[in-house]
Amino acid sequence: MQAQEYRLTWSHMLRATDTRDPLAVAGRIRSDYLAMFASGDPLFIPRVFGWAMDCFNGRFPGYQPNDARYHDLEHTLQGALCLSALLRGRSEAGEQPAVEQAQFELAILAILFHDAGYLKRLDDTTGTGAKYTATHVQRSCDFAAAFLQSKGYGAAAIQSVQNMIRCTGLGANTAAIPFQSNAERVCGFALGTADLLGQMAAPDYVDKLPVLYEEFVEAGRFMGKPGAEGFTSVEDLMRKTPGFWDKYVLPKISSDFRGLFRFLARPAPGGVNEYLGHIEANLNRIRQLVGTPTQAR
Repeated sequence: MQAQEYRLTWSHMLRATDTRDPLAVAGRIRSDYLAMFASGDPLFIPRVFGWAMDCFNGRFPGYQPNDARYHDLEHTLQGALCLSALLRGRSEAGEQPAVEQAQFELAILAILFHDAGYLKRLDDTTGTGAKYTATHVQRSCDFAAAFLQSKGYGAAAIQSVQNMIRCTGLGANTAAIPFQSNAERVCGFALGTADLLGQMAAPDYVDKLPVLYEEFVEAGRFMGKPGAEGFTSVEDLMRKTPGFWDKYVLPKISSDFRGLFRFLARPAPGGVNEYLGHIEANLNRIRQLVGTPTQAR
């Protein structure tokens, strides 16, 4: 696949954002940030988004542009929009412990680099970054450490970003992550929530499942397996997706991540949660496509 400059195609569900323009996505998150922190640095969000764009577009020394077709920049920014909305909703609800400005900034860095492990080095000429699916979380932690160190971040800040990234692993044992504070734990759980909900609520989620399946196939072959582990076909992946939501995602965000998805509701935490509504619409579409009964909630 030929690497391309990335533009976004997803409209933020809580407030209209022209996500065809990455600057508009950064602007939406900057608005959340400054609403939460009146004395915040107005250049912080544009600066770190610039860093992420550079990395995904092959402008970080030693690395190629991202060529994973599902875990691309759009996927990352879906999660970033969701994370920002969640943390703002939690802040406006007055939940404790409060997430301070510095911790929010590290959370944004963590979501922007949580899938940097899919990036390939310049001398890596076979396949796409999708082959690193099984190891991408640790690779993302390693990349984030090297990148943030180059930007002058210290050991404690880097560990905080890595701890939050570790919350995105499907098999992550959150109880074993060495969080340095309760607020850092909140941000990690918020990031894990946003990574799951941001992608599953996207309008093109169902249409991109064949692309996700191909990533799984490539990852399986790279690990010496005949195909996508756990799935025999795109249809099999689609058929199992509602169960993935019911048996893994919903328990994960409700229990391990302590129900932080409630703060995506407007008003938070007891209002209408458009993320959950869009996910249910996607799951019902999948059920119709694969011939299983539509469920109402």
